[in-house]
Amino acid sequence: MPRIGFIGIGLMGLPLCQRLMAAGFTLTTWNRSAEKCVPLISAGAQTAASPADVARISDIVFLCVSDTSAVEQVIFSDHGVYAGLQTDQIVIDLSSIDPAATRDFAQRVNARGAHWVDAPVSGGVVGAEAGTLVVMAGGNASIIDQVRPVLAHLSQRVTHMGPNGAGQVTKICNQLIVAANAVLIAEAVALAEKAGVDASQLAPALAGGFADSKPFQLLAPRMSHRTFTPVQWRVQTLLKDLDMANALATSSNSPAPLAATAARLMRQHGDQGHMSDDLSSLITLFAGTKPSC
Repeated sequence: MPRIGFIGIGLMGLPLCQRLMAAGFTLTTWNRSAEKCVPLISAGAQTAASPADVARISDIVFLCVSDTSAVEQVIFSDHGVYAGLQTDQIVIDLSSIDPAATRDFAQRVNARGAHWVDAPVSGGVVGAEAGTLVVMAGGNASIIDQVRPVLAHLSQRVTHMGPNGAGQVTKICNQLIVAANAVLIAEAVALAEKAGVDASQLAPALAGGFADSKPFQLLAPRMSHRTFTPVQWRVQTLLKDLDMANALATSSNSPAPLAATAARLMRQHGDQGHMSDDLSSLITLFAGTKPSC
């Protein structure tokens, strides 16, 4: 079995590492906040002093960090993965980051004789825990086929979307739908409440209809009950993705008025002190005060 390195032990990274360990893989971890690795170390994982050290003792290195700058830091800093890269090593980036930056990172890594796969995922913490994520992958098809047996322990499906960067473009499309939908769900829950309907009944009432979706079934009950913990999707994460969607739309000359509106409303909510809160907290933007649309 390949030796696995995993960098980024956050909301998604922890359950993904736990699944890899349960499948029998040897795991070496690194996280900027070292204490987040403790549950994995207690379960038998190793920890490394730096991302470069993770690369030196791994066949496949997973990244699962917050944004484009975090990926660049983890890869290309003085003690980053790049310093420990080996020929034919595979770097799999599960993060959701800028497609143009992804293509640049991939080119630099590939030039060293290693391989880059951008493999952002969808399914949230629940999907990470259950191993039911969907993976949208960009990169060399044969390399993606090579890592499918490993990704099978984390996901229900891996789709090759094209060359490096294509996975990230696909994830931006996914996040545009999810984030804009979350804003609309909050608006609908608030409307139901103010119109005298028991909003806790929306999810069961609309299940299986055209308005139904996994985000609706997860968010509508949490919004109606004002249940904002545990955090499953952070507002700042979805706002980052909406900003990338708007930037990609601009560079692609593709109109995206709903993305712009959703980003403005989510930023308004985040600026009220909710950046680190769960996405379900969006209900307070609509139920508490009238939003400026």
